[in-house]
Amino acid sequence: MQKIDRSRHLTRRTFLHADDCDLSELAALCGTVSDPADYPLSAAVEKGVLVYDCPALLPRLTDPAFADTLMAEWADAFANGPGVVVLSGAEPDLAMIDRASDIFRDLIARQNAAGTGGGDHFAKPGANDRLWNSLEKHCLADPGNFARYYANPFLALVSQAWLGPYYQMTAQLNVVNPGGAAQSPHRDYHLGFQSAQAVARYPRHVHLFSPMLTLQGAIAHVDASIESGPTLLLPHSQKYEAGYLATSRPDFRAYFDAHAVQLPLKKGDMLFFSPALFHAAGTNRTSDVKRMVNLFQVSSAYGRAMEAIDRTAMCRALYPALLTANLSETEAANAIAATAEGYSFPTNLDRDPPIGGLAPKSQAALMHEAIAARWTPDALNAALELQARKRLP
Repeated sequence: MQKIDRSRHLTRRTFLHADDCDLSELAALCGTVSDPADYPLSAAVEKGVLVYDCPALLPRLTDPAFADTLMAEWADAFANGPGVVVLSGAEPDLAMIDRASDIFRDLIARQNAAGTGGGDHFAKPGANDRLWNSLEKHCLADPGNFARYYANPFLALVSQAWLGPYYQMTAQLNVVNPGGAAQSPHRDYHLGFQSAQAVARYPRHVHLFSPMLTLQGAIAHVDASIESGPTLLLPHSQKYEAGYLATSRPDFRAYFDAHAVQLPLKKGDMLFFSPALFHAAGTNRTSDVKRMVNLFQVSSAYGRAMEAIDRTAMCRALYPALLTANLSETEAANAIAATAEGYSFPTNLDRDPPIGGLAPKSQAALMHEAIAARWTPDALNAALELQARKRLP
């Protein structure tokens, strides 16, 4: 009996469950007061958020020791502090930002005219204008402007502070139009883009390391007043272990609505936070401000497999065998897990948007659908080809 009890305890310790979510624990963490003395290079603490004066810091970035100290502050802020920093005046070249804004507006106009794009992870379709993969589209549209835009030293330094060198940059432009409603509170990629049921299948240590794989950020392309709906933030919430399960619970959402803070941003300001921080884009209550921000999602260089595998070819070869093999449903699922791409990302979100869910259908999900419906091999091959085309750059 004692062995059984110990096994149950180990299981509960290894896997988090929705009933483990205790609002009082989150409230205790979020009641932490951000002490500016712990972050001596910050200029201020506003509503619990660390604010850094970038023009004052810029002349000192050429000193490697100073840069290391600044990165150490930011890394600690994301992991152990409020989880969020504002880099005030991070980009002083406002004319360059205005040129980038014009590029993005033109790309959005072309997208809308073509009837492409759309879909959002945490807001109703149509609440905003979303430009997926603004990174590549910006580079191809105006390489010179792109070079100046991404040459920013603070963007590079904060990315390295959390992820180390050789990080992978991606970006998605978001324009919240007048009247655009707020997003639902959430955590971000990776675990934040999955349902609570799917998240519960991951062991506790994955909940803890998922936020270490990415960094969320944004640069304001216009002055964003509180009325225009800048991001709602819940400082210190990134430290709540069961948070990926909690964001969908009504009591946690009500707490977020009551305690989240917003800071106005000036054009050129940057905001960075742990992907585990509870946050949401705010409601644009203005009648004339299109709140344009370019969202940076920076990923660790280590989020990759060792070998390059043609999983589509493997799926084509495996499927006829699965139709005739005398395998149980679980055994077939195990074979599919070793063969098909089980994750929806990376993909081309223009052609494969997250409509009707947080993520597009994965290759493994397509295989399971085919097996359940007893598709012919030709039918699966056609579906795999269509899916592969959608995911191409």
